[in-house]
Amino acid sequence: MPIKQKLPKTNELVIGTVTKIEDHGAFVTLDEYGGLEAYVPLNEVSHSWFKSIREVLKVDQKRVFKVIKIDPRRNFVDISLKRVSDSERRHKLQEWKRFQRSIKLLELACEKLGKRMEEALEEGAKIEAVYGEVYSGFEAAVTEGVSALEKAGIKEPWLTTFYNLAKSYVKLPRIKLSAVLTITCSQGDGVERIKEALSAWKGVQSKYPDIEAKFYVIGPPRYRIDAEAYDPKRVETFIDEIVKVIVNKANEKGCQATFQRIENK
Repeated sequence: MPIKQKLPKTNELVIGTVTKIEDHGAFVTLDEYGGLEAYVPLNEVSHSWFKSIREVLKVDQKRVFKVIKIDPRRNFVDISLKRVSDSERRHKLQEWKRFQRSIKLLELACEKLGKRMEEALEEGAKIEAVYGEVYSGFEAAVTEGVSALEKAGIKEPWLTTFYNLAKSYVKLPRIKLSAVLTITCSQGDGVERIKEALSAWKGVQSKYPDIEAKFYVIGPPRYRIDAEAYDPKRVETFIDEIVKVIVNKANEKGCQATFQRIENK
């Protein structure tokens, strides 16, 4: 489920909110586990020397902890702050931010549909089962379309609502690739031959509706194609196919054609 219900596992990284600080440790509620209470022993607070635990932890502070001991009978967990590495902390915080964004999207869906959060969480669980996390499913909806949500078993009225929310709120970086073609023709009707060679790219473009492409003249005999989309491999395939089609058409017309990839920064 998007919100975890059971006890965490040993060595699992968790997000916790400090609720109470004592001389020999601190009490923490685990945000992903419905406020389950955990305890940080004093010797698990820091590798560095400190005079008071309050120098390291503050009430209401959110931190990344590592689970070191679980008592299922008492429903209680011991956690450590000092055993969390910098890279683990960064990764967990990024995961937590994505989790929060997922919950916000589910809440927005409930508002639009007049549904309860419990119902939205059930739909979220379907997405999580396919994509590993809810937010990844929403990202897939942006790049692949509504079929990405259908793949997870999402049906109306959730389907359209989730898809529209993904398009509105999930921002993904777009990848841009470019190529410059140089085409020359020594024949008397060389201009017409070049035009025919260059027009061959339109047949390729129709096969990639998800890619934004522009073709323009830098200055004869140099021409540039820019392509932009979310999937870098797909953009690269698109550029390669267009270049191949134009070069082959140019050669067929008795022209000479070369190309160069341009790195966009």
